Order: sequence, then C-alpha cells, then structure tokens
Amino acid sequence: MLTRLQIRHFRCFERFEVEFHAGTNFIVGPNARGKTSLLEAACILLRLQSPRVSSLARVVQHGRRGFVTDGYFGPRHLQFYYSTQRKKLALDGVEQANAREWLQIGRVMWFGNDDIDLVRSGADLRRKFLDFVATQREPGYRAALRAYEHALRSRNHLLKQPSPRWREIAAFDGPLLEHGTRVTELRRKLLADLQPESASAHDAISAQREVLTLDYQPGDQGDFPVALAAAKTEDARLRQTTIGPHRDDVRLALNGLAAVDTSEGQQRTLVLTLKLGAARLLEHAFGTPPVLLLDDIFGELDPARRNALLAALPAGAQRIITTTHLDWMPEAGEARRIAL
Repeated sequence: MLTRLQIRHFRCFERFEVEFHAGTNFIVGPNARGKTSLLEAACILLRLQSPRVSSLARVVQHGRRGFVTDGYFGPRHLQFYYSTQRKKLALDGVEQANAREWLQIGRVMWFGNDDIDLVRSGADLRRKFLDFVATQREPGYRAALRAYEHALRSRNHLLKQPSPRWREIAAFDGPLLEHGTRVTELRRKLLADLQPESASAHDAISAQREVLTLDYQPGDQGDFPVALAAAKTEDARLRQTTIGPHRDDVRLALNGLAAVDTSEGQQRTLVLTLKLGAARLLEHAFGTPPVLLLDDIFGELDPARRNALLAALPAGAQRIITTTHLDWMPEAGEARRIAL
C-alpha cells in the first residue's frame, strides 16, 4: 500500500506531506483545497502519468520550474522530479535510467466524476482508458505503444511535407505495422477479459437487469497491412495516417442500446463498472488489488448505488477517497480521516 506521500511545487501546494493507512482513507475538505490534486499526485507517483491531464507540465505550481512527488509504497521509496527540461527517478535512493522496474511496483485505478466522458466524449478517452489498464497489466505494452506512436509521428511528419516522398514514408510502415499489430492484439485481449468482469460488477451495482457489452472497433479495419496500403491516396489528401490503432474505439452498450443514448444514472453506473472490472483484472493478474483513488464520486450516486459500489470494491484494496463531507457515510468505521 501507499503509506506516505510528499509533494513539492505541485498545483496549489508549495509543500505537503500525508500518511495513508491500509483500508479506507478519507480526504475531507471544502472545494478548491487540493483534495483532487493529492489523489493526482498519488497516481503520478506510482504510474508517472496524470489521470487528469496529458502533459505533466500543467501540474507544476505557477512560477516554479518543476515538481516533486516522493513516497513509500510498501518498503520501496519512490522519488520523482519533473520539469520541462528533465526528469529524474530515484528508487530506494538509486537513480534509474528508465522506468521499467518502477512501473512494476504499484498499480492504480482512478475513479472520478468526469469518467462519464468515457461514454459521452470521443474515442480518444476510451483509448486512453485501455492504455492505462494495459500498461499496468502487460509489461510489454508500454514499449509497443511508444514505438508505435514514434513511428506514427514520424510518418505523419513526412506526410505533411509540401511534396511527400513515399519511399521515405514507406520506411516507417514496417515499425508502424509491427508495433501497431501488437498494440491491437493486447487491446483486444484486454477487452475480452474486461467484458465478463465489468458485466459482473454492473450486475452488482445496478438494480436493473441490463446486459453490458464492450465491442472493440479496431482502427486497422481487421487487416492492417492491406488497409494501410489501400489508404495511400486518403493519407496523401489528409496529410496524416488514417489507418491504425490510433483510430481504435470501443462501443459501450446496455441491452444493445449505445451507452451515449442511456440515462445519466445508467452512464455513471457503466463507467464505474468499467473501472471496477479493470481493478479486478489487475488483482487477478498480480494477486493483490490496485490502490483505488476515488475522487468525490459518491455525491453523484443515489444511496443504493453508493452502498452497492462500496460493497463491490475489491475487499483488500487500499482506498483513498476525497469528499467534501462524510454525512453520506455515517458509519466510517476505522477509516482514516485527513482534513484539508
């Protein structure tokens, strides 16, 4: 579990330190005090990425060059310094050349109010969700995804030139196909395994009998090499690569109806069950549940769904929950309370 977290020059915090216990931890305080920022810092410490923004530069405190997250996960001491000029990782006091060992230490699942955008927004957020889970579950996924994205950026750069040279562009087709095929395979496998876990969680939380389905819609059209070759004219016209896993999507449906056309309550339940299903997958893969970071989501749920969600959370998981008050949970038991 995450036992201690210290941050410096992180969003609204000049410096802050907090200790967490096993089981449930509540971070309680009014809005705009930095509750969500503490959860975000915990995620960045363990996964080196934010669940809220794509660029870590956005979490650096105004007027500062960089931020520090420092903490203990079990016996391991993790220290991460970030600035736009450099990044530094130190594990148990030893500077790391890469993040490979670091990312095998702790796993996380984030729950937030804006998770509903997984249903309402575009495919990009659904791909990011798959990537966030797959990177934690499959050791080789991060490398394959980064290699694919590098080939894609290089290919797109050449396509944007005034007179594209197809021989140079074709040089990136090999790595694009190799790594893109691997990304597609792992995403497909993840979604197949996520389907029953999420459906089971949905049954536990929803009072209605609804069939949840997750339909993978690959951006490679099922035959990546053939589709990529056939898209040459369209790529030249749009000056970008139009085929590949960067165009993947997941169709979310309840009883066959697209989730975007269901009620808000159904949509919120659906995204919660996606996250719960992913948490269960990580627990099955590694024998221990991920740290659960829940950002003030209970106020959006009716009492029945709140209780059902709490009961459905992995039993042995460490839970760090932000809330403006605890009136909704009069029996907090032995949970630790951290006031902001």
